[in-house]
Amino acid sequence: MAQQGATLQNYNNDLVRCIEDLREKREEVNRTIASDEEEKAKIQNDLRILTERLSRLNDGLARKISSRNEYDRTIQETEAAYQKILESSQTLLHVLKRESVNLQKKKQVSS
Repeated sequence: MAQQGATLQNYNNDLVRCIEDLREKREEVNRTIASDEEEKAKIQNDLRILTERLSRLNDGLARKISSRNEYDRTIQETEAAYQKILESSQTLLHVLKRESVNLQKKKQVSS
């Protein structure tokens, strides 16, 4: 009977050790879970910050692109008006030269 009691005690000790090992492994997994959840929270916060930054950048880009388009339109309109001024100046110069020649001819005929 004493032998059976010793065997039972050995089983009991082994069972307690196994339960303790399981608890240690559970605690290790629990620490890993806590670490992963902390990292997850940090990444979610970083993602929120980056998303806000991206939104601000997109808004700024939209405003700048609109401004650039206005500059392009103004430059095109100004260049077109300048081209008309050049054409008018060229026409005016041609007319002025022709009138100058005509005046010279009239002056010579009168003289």
